[in-house]
Order: sequence, then C-alpha cells, then structure tokens
Amino acid sequence: MNRLTVEEFKAAEKIPVVIVLDNIRSQNNVGSVFRTADAFRLESLCLCGITAVPPHREIHKTALGATESVDWRYFETTVEAVKALKTAGYRIVAVEQTRQSTLLHQFCTESGEKLAFIFGNEVNGIGEEVLAIADASIEIPQFGTKHSINISVAVGIVIWDVFSKMKISPEK
Repeated sequence: MNRLTVEEFKAAEKIPVVIVLDNIRSQNNVGSVFRTADAFRLESLCLCGITAVPPHREIHKTALGATESVDWRYFETTVEAVKALKTAGYRIVAVEQTRQSTLLHQFCTESGEKLAFIFGNEVNGIGEEVLAIADASIEIPQFGTKHSINISVAVGIVIWDVFSKMKISPEK
C-alpha cells in the first residue's frame, strides 16, 4: 500500500496545517484527530486545557499508532497556543458557527499557506476569548435538525476540504 514508516513520516514534508483542540472532553475524539492528522500528513496538533494527552489508553484505541507519528504540544490554555501560532505566522481559523463565520465551501486558501484550525469543546464550542483573537471563523453547512457535528467528523470534513483546495499531490 506504499505507506510511510513512522521515521519516513517524521522526515517527510508536512502540509502547513495545525489542528488546535480547545478543551476536548473525549479521548476517543482526540485519538481520531491524531489519525486524521497522520492521514493528511499535517504539521502538528496543539492539545489545550482539559484535552487529554498521550499516552492514554482511550486515545491510543482510536489513534492506532498515530500518536507516534504526529507531532503535538500541550498548552494550558488555547489562547496561549493561538498566540504562539500567530507569532509563527499561522492564519488562525476557528471552526465555529458565529455571526461572522464563512461557510466552509466559500473559505479560500492558497497552497502553502500556514493555517491553524481550532476545534472546540463538544458541548460549549470554542471559548469566547479564543474566538476574539482568531483571524476568521468557518462553519460546515448543515441541513438537518441538529446544529453540530461530532468533532472528529468535523476535523475530517474541514481538513479534506482544505487539502483539496491546496491541490496537494498524494506522492511521498
């Protein structure tokens, strides 16, 4: 299947995308996000606040080894993570329904742009203090009776959309 080893993954060029997890309660969701980050060869994850960090049995259950390949950092607060990413030149994008949010399919990016996507707590979403310092907010269009999508599913949708807009080739 022509899969990278962990060593090859670590050495490979990454897509300049960071996922920021803002106080995620479910360790299974965290593990799933690690797997998505591995699948798309993303740069790293920022795990913030109450978000569990590896090693953790529930994270490993869904990450299936991706905690070994994907770089991650822990921050006590999401604001701290966002400030560090801004200093490093990332465009900070909150994935949240707000009055100013852009629908995902209307979100524009360019190949090589450094992006950090924030995904919020399963119940409370992204904190107001974090939303205030984000550069933009996007939302996934929804047409049913619910107005939210599980975070691990939302990460997959957003990253696939951005990946396809960046027109990245799947070669090693």
